[in-house]
Amino acid sequence: MTTTPSTTESTRTSTSTAAGAVDADPSGAAPGVLLLHGWQNRRPADHWQHLLADELGRLGTAVRYPQLPSPDEPDPAAWEAVVRSEHAALGPGPVTVVCHSLSTLLWLRLQAGTDPLRADRVALVSPPSPELIAGQDAVHAFVDGGTTADPDAAESQLFDGRLLTAGATGDSVVVAGDDDPWLPLGLGDTWRGRLDARQHVVRGGGHLTPESGFGPWPEMTAWVLGQRGAVALG
Repeated sequence: MTTTPSTTESTRTSTSTAAGAVDADPSGAAPGVLLLHGWQNRRPADHWQHLLADELGRLGTAVRYPQLPSPDEPDPAAWEAVVRSEHAALGPGPVTVVCHSLSTLLWLRLQAGTDPLRADRVALVSPPSPELIAGQDAVHAFVDGGTTADPDAAESQLFDGRLLTAGATGDSVVVAGDDDPWLPLGLGDTWRGRLDARQHVVRGGGHLTPESGFGPWPEMTAWVLGQRGAVALG
């Protein structure tokens, strides 16, 4: 999950429109996209999330792509505070959320809490095995009992005892490589029965990082732009 530092601005916003931009809400409220990175990630310029943020900005779509605090030793509550602030900054229009790696678990904890965030479409990319994360000293708090909204709750078996939701009113998709080292049992065996979302497997995708060829990811860009079919994550 390790990446190289980036000096990219924490957010990108635009209110103009352009061909190919995310469709506007019929009410006139501008749509927005929230991109959330993973553990040890400093938003390198060659990462697909960084490239996606750049492309959406060029198309005139409001984009929030924050550097989450202390990426090497993250705290769920600190990450939650930033995510809530960035989500609020997008305003009342339709929101598409794209999480990668550790932030997928944060998003699921938020949605399972008492104050879930609004989302129209959600993509959870490379959600790591909760069992593997539980064995990592720096990040086990992301899978401990309770939720970020209720950190003192008794062990809730968040990732074992109930079917979780990504919280989208529209499409929810979970995407992973068939050879992801953080999913040794595979996407289906790890998340089927735990998460109410359709699954999309990428052959040879690894953890879906620049090191495994992602990089530019046209299928994800197409999905965020509302396209359909094989060109856009099925």
